[in-house]
Amino acid sequence: MIEMAMLKEDLVTANRILSHHNVVDSFGHVSVRNPENPAHYFLSRARAPNCVELGDITEFDYQGNVIGHEPGKPYSERFIHGSVYEARPEVMAVVHNHSPNVVPFTVQTKKKMRPIMHMCAPIGNDIPTWDIADKFGTTNLLVTSVDMGRDLACCLGHQRVALMRGHGSVVTGKSLREVVFLSIYMELNAEMLIKAYQLGEGDVTFLSDGEVNANAAGRAGFTLERGWENWCKETERPYFPQTWNMGPGFSKSDA
Repeated sequence: MIEMAMLKEDLVTANRILSHHNVVDSFGHVSVRNPENPAHYFLSRARAPNCVELGDITEFDYQGNVIGHEPGKPYSERFIHGSVYEARPEVMAVVHNHSPNVVPFTVQTKKKMRPIMHMCAPIGNDIPTWDIADKFGTTNLLVTSVDMGRDLACCLGHQRVALMRGHGSVVTGKSLREVVFLSIYMELNAEMLIKAYQLGEGDVTFLSDGEVNANAAGRAGFTLERGWENWCKETERPYFPQTWNMGPGFSKSDA
């Protein structure tokens, strides 16, 4: 099990990486479940992700209550994280973002967001869209209560990703590395998919369900570490190596 100090450092790093890749800007957040107490999770205080430091990391329970030291005002949308962890015991990390090329897919129904590139395959072909107005009427679209968070988690179901109408998305992963990897490549996939739609001639060929499953099954330490090490270098953050294991169907010679 990763040491707690390293886990918190990696959470700071995750914030910096997501900011560097324009998945978050002054807003958006990433959390990680506490491996020593799975009913708690770590999330920064309310601060721009690129400014997050180790002292900003705060511990919360599922209901969004601060546990122990409170370094400052918490994010108003922390209920997204707690509700997903509560509903999905296997999820170890969550990102909420307003990724700019993803948001257009939250507000229209004819052209769905689906994976067209193998690096983004694990988002899957069945991505739900949550509309806060369906249950909560006219709001500012922010998830500011446990009830809202649980409704979003219900829409997410067992998928990796859910879109949020007129707002952004929630992304889940089995580790910080995985959720950061998926968030970055979902933004890139959305950008490329918009371009593919704009070409205007012919239908877009999406990854098949079999291709999605094969890529998701093969996504292991070697792929995640390769990205994480590079992104740590880009953001001048410390790199704490984890297992560089191979996923099924992949070898060290694969791209």
